[in-house]
Amino acid sequence: MATTPTGAGGLTSVPALLHRNATEFGDAPAYREKEFGIWQSWTWSETRDEIEALALGLIDLGLNEGDFVAVIGRNRPHLYWSMMAAQMCGAIPVPLYQDAAAEEMAYTLGHCGARFVIAGDQEQVDKVIEVQGELPGFEQMIYLDPRGLRKYDHSKLHQYSHVQDAGRAKIDELRPVMQARIDKLNYDSTCVMLYTSGTTGKPKGVVLSNRNVIETSKSSSDFDDLRQTDDILAYLPMAWVGDFIFSVGQALWTGFCTNCPESADTMHVDLREIGPTYYFAPPRVFETQLTNVMIRMEDAGKFKQRLFHYFMNHARKVGPGILDGKDVSLFDRVKYHLGELMVYGPLKNTLGFSRVRVGYTAGEAIGPEIFDFYRSLGINLKQLYGQTEATVFITAQPDGEVRSDTVGVQCPGVELKIADNGEVFYRSPGVFVEYYKNAESTADTKDAEGWVATGDAGFIEPDTGHLRIIDRAKDVGKMADGSLFAPKYVENKLKFFPNILEAVVFGNGRSECAAFINIDLTAVGNWAERNNIGYASYQELAQHPQVLATIKAHVEEVNVSVAQDEMLSGCQVHRFVVLHKELDADDGELTRTRKVRRRIIEEKYADIIDALYDGSSEVSTTTEVTYEDGRKGSISATLTICDAATSAVVTKMAAE
Repeated sequence: MATTPTGAGGLTSVPALLHRNATEFGDAPAYREKEFGIWQSWTWSETRDEIEALALGLIDLGLNEGDFVAVIGRNRPHLYWSMMAAQMCGAIPVPLYQDAAAEEMAYTLGHCGARFVIAGDQEQVDKVIEVQGELPGFEQMIYLDPRGLRKYDHSKLHQYSHVQDAGRAKIDELRPVMQARIDKLNYDSTCVMLYTSGTTGKPKGVVLSNRNVIETSKSSSDFDDLRQTDDILAYLPMAWVGDFIFSVGQALWTGFCTNCPESADTMHVDLREIGPTYYFAPPRVFETQLTNVMIRMEDAGKFKQRLFHYFMNHARKVGPGILDGKDVSLFDRVKYHLGELMVYGPLKNTLGFSRVRVGYTAGEAIGPEIFDFYRSLGINLKQLYGQTEATVFITAQPDGEVRSDTVGVQCPGVELKIADNGEVFYRSPGVFVEYYKNAESTADTKDAEGWVATGDAGFIEPDTGHLRIIDRAKDVGKMADGSLFAPKYVENKLKFFPNILEAVVFGNGRSECAAFINIDLTAVGNWAERNNIGYASYQELAQHPQVLATIKAHVEEVNVSVAQDEMLSGCQVHRFVVLHKELDADDGELTRTRKVRRRIIEEKYADIIDALYDGSSEVSTTTEVTYEDGRKGSISATLTICDAATSAVVTKMAAE
């Protein structure tokens, strides 16, 4: 495959892009952060100076070329700068999930052999100190927020600002060293190492080169006409490839401004204040926002409720067509404009989406009902399909070709093919270099010609070129009668309902499907409060008869929808149970990116699955849980098993 040997526009590294931006966009805002309720701002010129000072300080501390630098914390400009500073030193940044437990961090830190750790605050410092005995290569730690750390042993612990001060003090001595390291960087130098979520085993370190990051950032920015004047909100985990590309790769390529919220608790307020023009969120975020909207409408007066539903019904009918520039009657346009004034506009402002020009969702499939809701408001929400190993982008939806049932066409520079078993393969300039210290897995995933196995099953529509993903290849199976089993298809439909937070569907090799359901405590708790229903715990509320009846109605509604798809109609849910606890990443049931670990769930809750299939009306179970402080405990419960009515399959002939 043809590649650009000298880099896009002659820019072959992150430091080169930073220098270009400081020169061409010097006075334009590069990063903002809300602190103590006030937005702080740094221009591209100021950003370069901050990063260079840190890089010089790291060299002074002994950071060598080729060293790994772990970065742990919430989204903050200084932590993004630390990744760029590491690259200026010829080192390799490795961002970690800030909500990971100490033992999870120990594996990643030990696997990459990080000598340096840059931590956001005391919580992250404490985690590393807890496991430092398992890390023979670990030497120095830098912390950003000094609160609570004054009395710690500072022999190998350094305040971020002090490291910068030391770098500035030795600028004349160390700048030639730093510049020599920058000059050695080329398109094939390692840019970053990101660890996969590890749905089926230990996380793997994905090595991405400057070529991967810069070529992907350039082509994706061109695809959506991203501009230097755009704004994004950086709130997703820094260890996730999506955040790295949006907040570092594309930000450096286009020169747009990256805005960091004050905290997770203020994220939605900060989102409204910034009003990003380019926005990305996984389906879970859009699901949560929709749940909050529906809760607010349930609390509104009857007139507001009628007004909302009247105009939303009209929006669903004509909104996507207006957004895509299709022919819509003058009457419908006038009615939609009235809805914009009374409902859609205020709602978008409340959500923080008033200025969104390009929006994306990815990470896993989004429910079509949720997707269509946002597009009906006039929000240009699209789907993309990608992986860490692809430096995110494999397919994306062009403007005017947006559908809820596909993930778009191949991105610029990407080639696709479908294997005989239905698995999707791709190759592109974004294809990762290797899995660090794992040649066997690298060879299993990427062949000698550069084709990468995605692990997903799908097909390319011959008439449109759009890719449709059915499910994870390892999760797609057959029912006992030979019909197709694709659990994610049903799970996404279930999660459309505000009352349902998570769903896991079973049925591979069986005669019928069954499901685990997690209720959304916010939505169901709001309903309980409005109806004067008292409850003492999540477990008690989840087993309330009225809650079970509501969930049953949702499941049966989904069954009606699933029956419309002749190919997947066998996936209707016959029986379900509302679990006594939320599935949790701390308990190993979800990844840090909120993906379901099906095999672990099947093993952990085997007794409940058996009860779903042996005709039992209830099951008693005890489950181990992990508390926030890391202690283990257990909870016991007796769960009601519910039956759900299924629907007759609608065949194409009957429909015609």
